[in-house]
Amino acid sequence: MKPLVLYRNLKYQKLFDDMERLLDGVRTPGTAVLAEGKPDAYECANRLIELAADYGFEGNLWHCFLAFCLANHENAFSTACEIRGDVGGTLSHLARQDFAVFKELFDRDITKLDEAPETASQAHETSFLWHDLADFTPVGDGSRIFNRRVRDRIIELSVALGRAADVESFAAAVTQFYHEFGVGKYGLNKAFRIEENGHDARVIPVVNVEHVYFDDLVGYQIQKKKLIENTEAFLQGRAANNVLLFGDAGTGKSSCIKAVLNEYYSQGLRIIEVYKHQFHALSSVLEQVQDRNYKFIIFMDDLSFEESELEYKYLKAIIEGGLGRKPNNVLIYATSNRRHLIREKFSDKRELDDDLHVNDTVQEKLSLVARFGVTIYFGSPDKKQFQNIVKVLAERYHVTMPEEELLAEANKWELQHGGLSGRTAAQFIAYLLGTRSFGEEI
Repeated sequence: MKPLVLYRNLKYQKLFDDMERLLDGVRTPGTAVLAEGKPDAYECANRLIELAADYGFEGNLWHCFLAFCLANHENAFSTACEIRGDVGGTLSHLARQDFAVFKELFDRDITKLDEAPETASQAHETSFLWHDLADFTPVGDGSRIFNRRVRDRIIELSVALGRAADVESFAAAVTQFYHEFGVGKYGLNKAFRIEENGHDARVIPVVNVEHVYFDDLVGYQIQKKKLIENTEAFLQGRAANNVLLFGDAGTGKSSCIKAVLNEYYSQGLRIIEVYKHQFHALSSVLEQVQDRNYKFIIFMDDLSFEESELEYKYLKAIIEGGLGRKPNNVLIYATSNRRHLIREKFSDKRELDDDLHVNDTVQEKLSLVARFGVTIYFGSPDKKQFQNIVKVLAERYHVTMPEEELLAEANKWELQHGGLSGRTAAQFIAYLLGTRSFGEEI
């Protein structure tokens, strides 16, 4: 079989190579599979099953594995197709050579492995192991790594590629997948964080993202509307601003950012969470995402700075003011309990101070928040709003108790547990669900 040119160094390269050798041995008995150092058929089967459990694959696990290899591999051709579709030229010619190899592997019948000498001898009877893997039924319908939409799309791709009549139709299906759905970690995941190794900063996926939507957040309609309008303008390629969500603790600022991700992920939105101590790596992160066919929000949660902390200077330069230009596909969304982000003291405003240019000191501290074009205030609810949040959550989670008793208990709870806020209301409902026999968990 011809060597691959573009699709090299696959994520599961060893399993790919071992399966190829096993199937070569079945096709040409007495060669690869009987050679010294032959792959273990049962070990390969085990790895396919474990991948199926992790990714939620079903049907023909060999086809699902090959489809995943194609969907997950970032190379010059796949990343170009992500933006423009079939790119033509030399890249398309080289890709079709690789697709011919994959097409041949798709056409291999893994059930023939049940007839291989080593499989039959270990089973001491006719084996149906690979027949089972060719029509695999999972325990559940979920995935520990992908959301259901991604899992389903990869399975659909595997079925389409298995039915492809020739290399051209095979290439058309893969190219369409790249253009519609993306490729690699940014195509198959919705949220990311930064991992630093020495001077290198890598963007890595966050596997489990909390499923929060705007309908889950009670109240704050004006704030949500403002955030939605800015985000939709960004996704549609219109002018949009960096956003600062500030205000009281427990009012839903971070949950709103999670809701933005879950609501607009299918439209190409991705989020990268960055911590304060990682701001020096932001330039590297922006370089990695600027040419991708996605919209990225750099998310900074609970952002604030003490007077001695100077990381905010990195952030100021990245947002606006450095020589480098922030990519058009990137915005910064931050949450904070502080309106001005940087701690201020009365001495900043005194006329007689060690700093001769007092106004310069104040302006230096205010200049960061000024770089956020949209600021949205989240205030604590009043008593009536808090009680409404409690009632809505109680109804949502089937907490059945008299309203008067519910609100009286809620009032007691908030006095002892953090005051009036949406978070306190949610914690109160969780307490009731954990101590009394109601419906589902919160």
